[in-house]
Amino acid sequence: MGFPKIRMRRLRSSETMRRLVRETSLSVDDLVYPLFIREGEGLKKPIKSMADCFHFSPDSVATEAAQVAAMGIPAVLLFGLPSKKDEIGSEAWAEDGVVQRAIKEIKKATTQLLVITDICLCAYTESGHCGIIKDGKIDNDATCELLAKVALSHAQAGADIVAPSDMMDGRVRYIREALEENGFHETAIMSYAAKYASAFYGPFRDAAESAPAFGDRKTYQMDPANSKQAMAEIALDIEEGADIVMVKPALCFLDIIHRAKQRFDCPVAAYNVSGEYMMLNTAARAGLLDKDSAMMEMLHSIKRAGADIIITYFARAAAKLLQQKSR
Repeated sequence: MGFPKIRMRRLRSSETMRRLVRETSLSVDDLVYPLFIREGEGLKKPIKSMADCFHFSPDSVATEAAQVAAMGIPAVLLFGLPSKKDEIGSEAWAEDGVVQRAIKEIKKATTQLLVITDICLCAYTESGHCGIIKDGKIDNDATCELLAKVALSHAQAGADIVAPSDMMDGRVRYIREALEENGFHETAIMSYAAKYASAFYGPFRDAAESAPAFGDRKTYQMDPANSKQAMAEIALDIEEGADIVMVKPALCFLDIIHRAKQRFDCPVAAYNVSGEYMMLNTAARAGLLDKDSAMMEMLHSIKRAGADIIITYFARAAAKLLQQKSR
């Protein structure tokens, strides 16, 4: 039954044929758009390290969010840049913090958008680390207590999903207990469950002003060489109360996304991070590849690996292409 009776090219003979037999379907519904919030009014300032990305003030981000909702993108992920930093990152849970105010403004502007908030201290601490420093080391449990305060403050402001990205042990349990004890039973947790210590975070750390002042994050973020450990991290976060688990970055860890989807019965998110985003943008600007084609190939690879949710700075551009193709 080999050639010529079986000709694999028959099912590639036209765009319509390829659509008919396509195995992986990418949808606007799969996308989450990250946004950066900082102090100010009417602010929409380009981020030098990240093409077509901006710093927004809490008032101006509402307009952006309404446009995102109108495109059919179901959710945004908010990152805050405070006006001041301290040893413990206290602005992260301030009632009038930039993220807390942004949540309220977005909720006033649109009811059609889920608001996800990043739960971490790195942008709020003087050290730039994701936890508080004691005797030169990250104090895991003391940090978890503060992360729970941050998550609760975001839930009180109206966040639909809180997303701890710190990689402290046990932080999901701390957050889940704080939410439950305060009546936020429906606030979901999307855990950065398998977050690797990656070189691909560079542009983001510039955008979020969150680079560590000393050392690195290898004592809490995962070793890129490990995969079994990722499964253990994910299992623990689900046990502690995570509703959605995330793998970050995406491209170098497609195998981890696939293993997670095969093993766990919960939605799996993947973060198409800043370095991946700018790698493609830089190549496109140099004329080395077609940006739109490469973008869609990249996003399809993440979906094909098993991701149910794709967090990407390409969300708006991808949504436009997907809408054009559906007409």
